[in-house]
Formats: sequence, structure tokens, C-alpha cells
Amino acid sequence: MIRLFRAYVGVDYSGAGSPTDRIQGLKVYLAEGSSKPSPVSPGDNRLTWSRKLVAEWLLGRLSRSHPAIVGIDHAFSFPKSTLGRCRLASWDAFLDYFSRRWRTDQGAVREVIRTTRPMGTPEELRLTERWTSSARSVFDFRGQGQVASSTHAGIPWLRMLRRNLGAHVHFWPFDRFLVPAGKSVIAEAYPSLFSRRYSTELNAHDRDAFAVCRWLQDRDERGLLGEYLRPPLSPQEQKTARLEGWILGLM
Repeated sequence: MIRLFRAYVGVDYSGAGSPTDRIQGLKVYLAEGSSKPSPVSPGDNRLTWSRKLVAEWLLGRLSRSHPAIVGIDHAFSFPKSTLGRCRLASWDAFLDYFSRRWRTDQGAVREVIRTTRPMGTPEELRLTERWTSSARSVFDFRGQGQVASSTHAGIPWLRMLRRNLGAHVHFWPFDRFLVPAGKSVIAEAYPSLFSRRYSTELNAHDRDAFAVCRWLQDRDERGLLGEYLRPPLSPQEQKTARLEGWILGLM
């Protein structure tokens, strides 16, 4: 079986703290080829990551020639209704607009939200969220560990990666659902879709990062990952998903 990728990365993300704070809930797992997914450390004799360090590590990792696929546990975009109100016709326009408005690459989400009006309401959902029974709105900041904080914290770093990696990396599905051979991929992941498939004694954050990494590796080993990169969407649904994003693994 010919693999699409040679390395697999799962990131359990967190919107806690500032961009440079070391966060216990931020985990990165890596599998090379058929090797078992293992936790990655920042390499500075400390075990915990900051969002800035994760972005810098991904930048270095994805600059390599052999293709890798990365699943990150936060939304990459906002509902089509939100983008329409802001007159944003592309994902790149959204990244620029959001990063000017929400400077969460420079400050904590909890601080930025005090002075910046949310772009939508908790009732607004992306198409991919309406296809699941448990995914929450990117504007729902209620409770602990919500996807809203992770999403608002992570989007500026996606812009940084896109600007620095250019055409070298395929941001799925914004650069189309079909991934060119030999390209690395960054995609949105939702660990709850498959974290129970893998028996592990890891804590919740490690388990989620491990599950994303192992699922990507497992599907590719079986020759099935290509099917998940082409979910059964109508042409109109595909058009919507290329603005809003899509959860990899949701069929």
C-alpha cells in the first residue's frame, strides 16, 4: 500500500493563557512512518508547549521535503453567515481580517475579548458542526476548554504558517479537497470522533493528541485516508466548506 504521507502529527490545542505561556493542556504527538505515536517536547528541557512554540515547530517540520499531515484541534474558520456580514469572500481574506481584529498572537484570549466584540453568536454553526451531534459553536465561550477560545487563539498562527510556508503546504479544504501528491497538509481535527477507538492510559489532553496522530497514521496505512480527504459533499456544500473549513474524518 502506497502511503500519502510519511509523518503524522496530532495537536491537542488550548486557548488558555498568553501565546508564550507554557500550557499543560497543549500537546503534540508525532509518528514517523509506522512508528508508534510519541509525545514531542519543545526541546528546551521543558515538557510543556506554548502556542508560539507549537507554531514555530510546525513551521520547521513542514518546511521539510517529505510530506506530513497535521491535525489540529480547533476550527480554522467561521460560519458562512459571519463571513458574509464581514464581506469576506475567501479564507485568506478572513485570516487577514481576523488577525487585524483579534491580536491573540500577542495577548491572551480572555484579555482581547474584553475589548473586542465577538464576530458572531453561539447560535451560529458551520456546516461541519451541523453534521455532528456534539461540536460547539466557535462563538460559544461558556465553560472550560471550549473550542471558541482555542479557535480564537489559533487562527493568527495559521495565518503565520500560511504566509511562511506558501504553496509548500496544502491547507485543507481551503486549497481544495483534492490534495496534490507529495504535499504536506494541515487540517482541522476533532478528537472526539475517534479518541475512544484507541485504548490508552494517557490523560485527556495526551489521549486526544495521540488519537488524532494515530487515526491519521492508521487510515493512511490502510489506504483509506484519501477517502476522508474527499467527504461526500454536494458541490454547494463543498463551496461552503472551502470558506468555513471541514473536520477531517467527518463523513
